[in-house]
Amino acid sequence: MSALASTGLQVHPLCLGGNVFGWTADEDASFAVLDRYVAAGGNFVDTADVYSAWVPGHEGGESEAVIGRWLAARGGREELLVATKVGMNAGPGFANLRPETVAAACDASLQRLGVEYIDLYYAHRDDEDVPLEESLGAFDALVKAGKIAHVGVSNVSAARLREMVAVVQAEGYAPIAAVQPQYNLLDRHGFEDELQSVCLEHGIACVPYYGLAMGVLTGKYTRESVAEEIGSPRAKGAIKTYGADERTWAALHALRAIAGERGVPVAAVALAWLRSRASVLAPIASARSVEQLEDLLPLAALELTVDEVGALDTATA
Repeated sequence: MSALASTGLQVHPLCLGGNVFGWTADEDASFAVLDRYVAAGGNFVDTADVYSAWVPGHEGGESEAVIGRWLAARGGREELLVATKVGMNAGPGFANLRPETVAAACDASLQRLGVEYIDLYYAHRDDEDVPLEESLGAFDALVKAGKIAHVGVSNVSAARLREMVAVVQAEGYAPIAAVQPQYNLLDRHGFEDELQSVCLEHGIACVPYYGLAMGVLTGKYTRESVAEEIGSPRAKGAIKTYGADERTWAALHALRAIAGERGVPVAAVALAWLRSRASVLAPIASARSVEQLEDLLPLAALELTVDEVGALDTATA
């Protein structure tokens, strides 16, 4: 069992992504989404110090700041698992995992979030320029200082994760509790080929991002709509990344069939498939509005049958 899964809180099946907060969801919309998520029993929110540095006029930390103001207004910190990340935010010079950077970035995140500790603190990406003994030692120091409860890593290979586990064990550092890879029905091999086995072997929880394949697995695209000019750059990017090929349409056909029989949104079925994987604790999905969130919330009560999982496995093999 992952150290994260053994917390006093029962982790909600949906981890709410905070990448849109302060970006495509303004503060009022972000508060509304967070309110609805918590009202539905949600308790796991994911963000990063780099969100949303890519927006003109932003420098990173905007999402954390929105969540911090929401926490200050609403309370309930003890009932919420807050995850954030370090290592990609070039704005304040935090695009590395040097010990001094990890320490300073953590303090900055704590201030923006308005909390005394972070439940799950990820290395947002690997940094091979810094020895693992140093970078992982910096996370261990934060655990010992009470500033973070659990250590996570994101965007790492299976081989590199094994190296990290070996260093943690040799040095007596706090264990790696979670890994955050890109993983969904259309993007399986990167995780399933080897990373999954490392997670299972060492009790590391998988908290995957892009669970809806940039919106492709919500069912909003069809052969007809893709054949026409797609309006938004994001839609074009999603189709370019995941492909408008027969495998995509087979996946969507299977998802729509299950969603129709169950009376739930297609997005919830796609996330439920992820939840069916042995190592997955909770997939991450974001929502710009309460209406979008409503398509995700049925995940909490949706358990796919063996036949349903098999149909989706076959469609995307």
